[in-house]
Amino acid sequence: MDKNVVKFLEYLAKEKNYSSHTLSAYQRDIAAFLDQLEEGEDYLTIKYDVVRLWIVTLMETGISKRSINRKMSALKAFYKFLMKIGVVEVSPLQQHKTLKVEKKLQLPFSMAEVDEVRATLESQEGFAALRDLVIVEMLYCLGLRRSELCGVQVADVDFYTRMIRITGKGNKVRYVPMIDSLFQLLKRYLAERANVLLDLQEINYFLIEEKGTKVDEIFVYRVINSYFSKTTTKEKNSPHMLRHAFATHLLENGADINSIKELMGHQSLASTEVYAHVNLKELKETYMRTHPRLQKKK
Repeated sequence: MDKNVVKFLEYLAKEKNYSSHTLSAYQRDIAAFLDQLEEGEDYLTIKYDVVRLWIVTLMETGISKRSINRKMSALKAFYKFLMKIGVVEVSPLQQHKTLKVEKKLQLPFSMAEVDEVRATLESQEGFAALRDLVIVEMLYCLGLRRSELCGVQVADVDFYTRMIRITGKGNKVRYVPMIDSLFQLLKRYLAERANVLLDLQEINYFLIEEKGTKVDEIFVYRVINSYFSKTTTKEKNSPHMLRHAFATHLLENGADINSIKELMGHQSLASTEVYAHVNLKELKETYMRTHPRLQKKK
């Protein structure tokens, strides 16, 4: 691997606290760009036309604008780092503009859909069903990212204060309260978890498989996709849809968007406002029904 790429990835890991997933994505995108350079082209001296040609090539192969923007974001960060350490004077991406992407807004799981999956899991016996129910409920009741859920440790769950310590992006910590139903469920799960680990080595992570190993993100995705694909006709049945539902249902029930921002661990309010789109129809109906000038016409 190129020495400057190595330095860049080390910088992101140590100084920016980027996750292993983000580091891998950056490495892949930068490597893909460097590999496609023609013989004699030096990435330290190229101009924007070389980058633009790569963008055209990517588009011709059918890669989405969203994916291209991600690759350009990685390249921009890489060249910004090279400028920072004095390897290059000017970034070849200085004039690059992000490609416009049409946002596809997908409605989250409804409360009825979440309740149906919950009822299905509650009707089943055994540790696996209980653990899967905990996965669903923690995602929905706490609004967690998949990586945050997998990272929760036993010591993070405080039954005295009824709060859970969540380590989010950039190792930023937040505390999310447990509602009573989740509180009772997690106590029951911990008791069953102890039985599973009787003859196995103790593990700090809260969520475990039957063999006593940590639950990973792929496992969580499979659990959610498996149960919700039988309940909903939505195209996408991912763990993020439960985080989406968490925010949307809180908004629908009158929660303050700034409070939701803190609960979800968003740095920017703009990230939280994305979830407000589901209220637009209701807001429009309320407006059409209650605006005084519209009332006069009746």
